[in-house]
Amino acid sequence: MNNLKATKRETVSNGQLNKLRESGFIPAILYGGKDSNAKISVEKKLVKNILNSESFLSTVLELDVDGKKLKVIPREVAYNVISDEPIHIDFMRVVSGTKIVLDIPVKFINNDDCPGLKVGGVLNIVRRKVELKCPADNIPEEIIVDLKGLEIGTSIKISFIKLPENVTPTIIGRDFVVATVAAPTVLKEPEKPAEGEVVEGTESAEGAVTAGADATTPATATGKEGDATKKDDKAKGKEQATEKKQPEKK
Repeated sequence: MNNLKATKRETVSNGQLNKLRESGFIPAILYGGKDSNAKISVEKKLVKNILNSESFLSTVLELDVDGKKLKVIPREVAYNVISDEPIHIDFMRVVSGTKIVLDIPVKFINNDDCPGLKVGGVLNIVRRKVELKCPADNIPEEIIVDLKGLEIGTSIKISFIKLPENVTPTIIGRDFVVATVAAPTVLKEPEKPAEGEVVEGTESAEGAVTAGADATTPATATGKEGDATKKDDKAKGKEQATEKKQPEKK
């Protein structure tokens, strides 16, 4: 369990709150249980290590307020719209014997032992968090999903997941899906040949075309020369016939 120190504050105005933030503290409020609400502040550098974790809003913390220790759970964090720095945190007291509704993150383990993923399948996560009703003194930080032995086509439903004692999903009446091991949706394209490499069948085809072109050209030329020779022979024959028909002059 993470420990966090806090101090009571009397700041009320926006100017006082901004000055508190400039000195490295985050204003916060403590509520819940039988005690009245309390205005507190926490040091930014101490809380920032756990603030960025996915399970921060479902993690039970031990808060030390001026020497008095109590269990709390963060319920909301406000951020500056420009700097994205935390500017306010709401903490709720954890009262034993009560139940709290929380969004608990899902963690997947044994990916390397999943046959479906080994053959190229993909893990399709439907719910990264599941809303659960938890006892105040038994709040899980995460839900564990074991992928060992799962094949492609497996649907991981909430009934498949072992939940802690007295922890129940808020969705009742249906066995909803948390994730699936699905077949790959994108086919891998064949690799293109490197420059200079010849694709099988290309060289022979190009050779055939070239050879055909070379073989056709001489034949065409020869044919044209033969036609011209025939025309010349015909012309000479006509001239000779004309000369024979001319009558002799007296």
